[in-house]
Amino acid sequence: MTGVYCKLVGSAVLWGGTWVAGRILSRHMGPFSAAFLRFALASAFLVFLTARLEGGVPRLTRANFPWLLALAATGIFAYNAFFFAGLRTVPAGRAALIVAAIPAVVALFSSLLFKERFGAWKAMGLALSFCGVGLIVSGGNPGRVLAEGFSTGDISIFGCVLTWAAYTLIGKKAMERVAPYGAVTWSCILGALMLLPPALATGLVRETAQAGPVAWGCLLFFGILATGFGFSWYYEGVRAIGPTRAGVFINLVPVTAVFLGWLFLDEALSAALAGGGLCVLAGVWLTNRRGRTLESR
Repeated sequence: MTGVYCKLVGSAVLWGGTWVAGRILSRHMGPFSAAFLRFALASAFLVFLTARLEGGVPRLTRANFPWLLALAATGIFAYNAFFFAGLRTVPAGRAALIVAAIPAVVALFSSLLFKERFGAWKAMGLALSFCGVGLIVSGGNPGRVLAEGFSTGDISIFGCVLTWAAYTLIGKKAMERVAPYGAVTWSCILGALMLLPPALATGLVRETAQAGPVAWGCLLFFGILATGFGFSWYYEGVRAIGPTRAGVFINLVPVTAVFLGWLFLDEALSAALAGGGLCVLAGVWLTNRRGRTLESR
């Protein structure tokens, strides 16, 4: 079990780096081109990795295809379209702290769909997480959001929250039919195919030809480390300890992202960002603490 926890920590740290890499990459190409190239590279790497670890990529069947397609549509196509679109205008650290509310959202929908217990602690945690997100988005001034509304970038990052929560919950069912590496491999392949038409329509060929060493370095980080290993390690954790307990490790993502954003992108650390981030993380802890006790019995 120690190995599972180490892999969940590793996936969270790698994903923290994606917010910085995504912010850099969004300066070089559009969201669909970046997302397609990320998952085209990841698919090639995962086919090789799955063949070594699981003996080959599993066949698509009538039983597993709808689940794998749903994984691709949520965690690959929709999430990454929102991810790269949002990072064109939203600082990496701020975006990652908003996305830190995912475990609380996963816990809510796990309760609704899988009948996991959702008591007072989880309700308090969910409310605290959302208050933290509101503090981050408003910059400490909720009246400004009420007056001006959310920015397009913020709405895109909220889309990341919903689509990744769906991806995590669908994965619980998908892995009853397909092993983790096979599930991730097929979701990446199918997701890349979904991303190809909009990528071509928005300048994929031109942007690929113009991409320099920095852009390709970010894409290799995305495709091999963050996606190839990060996704697979995460799903091993979901299968071993369940979506709620695995989801709590996403707490490490914003911590890593904020630190790397400050280190490499010179992003400011404001009081509203720090306070909102602490609320989100505390809320996630409250959401999951009672669930961990019950699940361990």
